[in-house]
Amino acid sequence: MPLVSVVVPSYNRAALLKRTLRAILAQQFTDLEVLVVDDGSTDDTGTIAAAADPRVMVIRHQQPAGVSAARNRGIAAARGEWIAFCDDDDLWSPHKLIRQLKAAEQTGADWAYAGDVNVDEHLQVLSGGPPLDPEAVVALMPRWNPLPSGGSNVLVRSRVLAAVGGFDPRLRRTEDWDLWIRIARTGPPAWVREPLVAYRFHGGNVVTDPGGMVEEARCLAERYDIPVDLTAMQRRAAWAALRAGRRLLALGYYARAVAGGDLRSLGRAAVAAIHPAVGTDQLFRFAGRDADWVAQAERWLEAFAKGEERSNS
Repeated sequence: MPLVSVVVPSYNRAALLKRTLRAILAQQFTDLEVLVVDDGSTDDTGTIAAAADPRVMVIRHQQPAGVSAARNRGIAAARGEWIAFCDDDDLWSPHKLIRQLKAAEQTGADWAYAGDVNVDEHLQVLSGGPPLDPEAVVALMPRWNPLPSGGSNVLVRSRVLAAVGGFDPRLRRTEDWDLWIRIARTGPPAWVREPLVAYRFHGGNVVTDPGGMVEEARCLAERYDIPVDLTAMQRRAAWAALRAGRRLLALGYYARAVAGGDLRSLGRAAVAAIHPAVGTDQLFRFAGRDADWVAQAERWLEAFAKGEERSNS
């Protein structure tokens, strides 16, 4: 029985998945199993996953069911005391699991998170800085999702996950936030104040229609009777539109944020209207970059890249 089960949903991203599995299997903590849920892929996702390591189990959906259903299928098959999630295009530091487990043990917490950086397809850091501390995370959870890197960060005890339920397949933009809200109600998390997750930005994860972010946030507000910050969600939707190069759509979201009382979005709208970075990775220059934090991440990312070069030579 492994101590940790890692659930990796994947759909038609064989090349990206191969890199992700290398990072997971390079963990200093080795008492784990990896459950790759092939969500009806038509490429060689399943073959690549099965060949990666004996600790990898492939579960296949005959037809795509969505990332939440895929994660839930992995959760159902998991045998570990702890469950971690990693999307098929993200990377972990080799210290991620062992340091999260240690943090949880020291604090008695039933779940844990770490910090992250945003990287491009070549693993160059685009932006990043320290996450909020657990007290702030719990306080802000009802307003917006304060945990970085979506579903690739959190480690949670399987019994807690069984008690609160899995991911809601009806949600497509806020499914991770929805689950964190329920987990946070069981107690505060532990944290590791290090950049242990690399969230990869690439053409395949550009959100061309971010409207679901706002609508689903409204649903969560009603579901849990919480004071969701809808202007913050409008800004997030605008940012997603800018990444996709959709200036007019972004301007519309910023206008709604301004109407909601966020006057700073007037300046953001001006940038959206004319700045040449829209639709490119240069946009991340506006996202913030802590030099010391980025340097920490670059050390393990560079070591990972060199390891890949050696294995491919």
